[in-house]
Amino acid sequence: MTGETAETNAAERRRWNDERWTALWPKRERFTNAVTPRLLDALALAPGERVLDIGCGGGMASIEAGRRVSPEGAVVGADLSTPLVELARRRAHEASAGNISFQVVSFQVVDMQHDQVPGAPFDVAMSQFGVMFFDEPVTAFANIARHLRRGGRVGFACWQSAERNPWFFALALARFLQPVPPPAEGKSPTGPFALADPERTARILRDAGFSDIRRTAIEFTVDLPEDALVDDDQLAFMGVADSDMTDARRAIDEHMARFRLGTDVSRFPLAIQIFEARR
Repeated sequence: MTGETAETNAAERRRWNDERWTALWPKRERFTNAVTPRLLDALALAPGERVLDIGCGGGMASIEAGRRVSPEGAVVGADLSTPLVELARRRAHEASAGNISFQVVSFQVVDMQHDQVPGAPFDVAMSQFGVMFFDEPVTAFANIARHLRRGGRVGFACWQSAERNPWFFALALARFLQPVPPPAEGKSPTGPFALADPERTARILRDAGFSDIRRTAIEFTVDLPEDALVDDDQLAFMGVADSDMTDARRAIDEHMARFRLGTDVSRFPLAIQIFEARR
């Protein structure tokens, strides 16, 4: 790893390689799995295409993309989290017993802000909530563009604003958490809503060399156990002190009450947006 990339996305690199966070991931990804078919349908993947999945996490979307481009296509999942890439590789190996060949899908530990991924050029770059964590977004999307063939396309799902996603519970915990430090000079804020502003996101894509930019806003609900979103482990990981845990649980209980259908299931409204563009 070069000195340049060692400083890239430093905070996100620490977070996504924290074993506590990655241990929680199989619970958390239940919250966003409903987005996968919507994203892949928008991309209209075809057999034989080569796909780069950015911020692939535990690999579920990569594996599903592999099913759509197999048997002649290929999917490379890229993520800066070593533990999540290891999880993705295990899942792909298990999936090889079904209709997908293990060779169709592979995974690399890379930071797509600067790193190069073997196998370029790709026909498609995709991401399911993986591109909001670049602290130099124009640099990152320009690097993504360089991985695409001329005329290749990018498509990614990201959140609309926090106001349109009332499930977002961090505001209810604000008094129990340390303030997020401002980004360093020349860096941009990262996080779930970093690309929520459609005009800013379109500008980033244009500045990175993309054209034919389209945005589709989608709103739907998912019915899930509450712990798919938050539980005591999540509170501890976020930095809630043991002495504040009782009050923090109370704040979460008050925030989540509006979504509960019963004791076991809650209904969460999701407001996402899918951006598509061409190199």
